Amino acid sequence: MTDEMLFRKVDCLALPVTDLDEGIEFYTRLGHEVLWRTTTSAGLRLPESGTELVLQTERPDPETDLTVAEVHAAIERFVAAGGRVVVEPFDIAIGRCAVIADPWDNRLVILDNSKGYLTIDGEGHVTGVEPSESTDEAM
Repeated sequence: MTDEMLFRKVDCLALPVTDLDEGIEFYTRLGHEVLWRTTTSAGLRLPESGTELVLQTERPDPETDLTVAEVHAAIERFVAAGGRVVVEPFDIAIGRCAVIADPWDNRLVILDNSKGYLTIDGEGHVTGVEPSESTDEAM
């Protein structure tokens, strides 16, 4: 077993909104800059960290997303320590994702950047994924 910490960083705090444009308008009035946008979500800058505030219209509950080096290995360590898998690993644009819960039923979303990082156009719209040579890049 490694002494390396399982969770690398907080990737985002995702908040549900019923209307993405209204959500963006509200949070930009609070000074948060839009970093990227899709039809169902938008990432906003939190200035003193690499963590994003993500507004999304697809899921009803807030969530905390944590970056791990590799989802499958993270699940093995987490389960061995006494946690459980709530949602099995699945593909996302930038890599793999899963939902896990600790013994107190605190649910966490874990993800890796095994496919790379989002690319955007001049208006902040997501245009694709830029593969990275290292999953630690841009963390």
